Amino acid sequence: MSKELGKGLVIAAHGRHYLVQAGGERLNCVTRGKKSDVAVGDIVRFKQTSPDQGVIEKIDERKTLLYRSDQYKSKLLAANVTQLFVVIATEPGFSDDLVSRSLVAAEAAGIQAHLLLNKIDVEASLPKARERAALYASLGYPVHEVSVRKSPDDTRALLLSLLQGQSTILIGQSGMGKSSLINLLVPDADIATREISAALDSGKHTTTFTRLYDMGGETAIIDSPGFQEFGLYHLSEGMLERAFVEFRPYLGTCRFYNCHHLAEPGCGVLAAVEAGEVNAMRHDLYRQLLHEASQTIGY
Repeated sequence: MSKELGKGLVIAAHGRHYLVQAGGERLNCVTRGKKSDVAVGDIVRFKQTSPDQGVIEKIDERKTLLYRSDQYKSKLLAANVTQLFVVIATEPGFSDDLVSRSLVAAEAAGIQAHLLLNKIDVEASLPKARERAALYASLGYPVHEVSVRKSPDDTRALLLSLLQGQSTILIGQSGMGKSSLINLLVPDADIATREISAALDSGKHTTTFTRLYDMGGETAIIDSPGFQEFGLYHLSEGMLERAFVEFRPYLGTCRFYNCHHLAEPGCGVLAAVEAGEVNAMRHDLYRQLLHEASQTIGY
């Protein structure tokens, strides 16, 4: 076996097992020791140990890294992504807390974020969903309305134009219709998922791993498992205040240079909340995220 390191793209991750695409080959790779700091989307250098197995020796420098964290550990979602699509739906109801957390994570990582409002064929629930999505549109996040069931061709055409030349991760709560969107965009997704699952020895747990579909022409789509929580314990106070896009015009207008935007007199952000220029629900989330970060970092 050649001593020279191979180069490949991580297309799936399950536990500490990674599927690496290297040209026309796929290798089941592990990391050295107990490290599991590899993400789907990473370009890696590996040492081949058998025809279909290898050991990851090095990760190339990343353009972006998206991850979530709680008090105890981090979970890498994807590397080198340029876009994040938060999938929401008319039904079941979506969580504004999770949507905002996803957007804050994208801002902190320097990744462009969009919202996909799915299942717009459920007309009874559409007005309310639109009203809730309007908050994010007002912050500058594009909201795209789609329906896999009613207008699959239009939905596919719209999404393919948005995905072109980008590496895009789709995230969302369970039940938002993310799988239907992936199947519409990647016709053989189910087969690919089964193959990847077998290759990673993950058995029945086909929904518990993140996977990348290469769509050619520098275009890739990454599907991640549905989540019910999105911790951002790794973000510092400075990162958090800048990750709320609507705070930015008011940063630097506070009376105190080290203002936390919580209860200080002369705070520009709090004045904007009071005036209705910053949404109170979003400010409440900022307060909550600051509290969570303090549990880890300690201010």
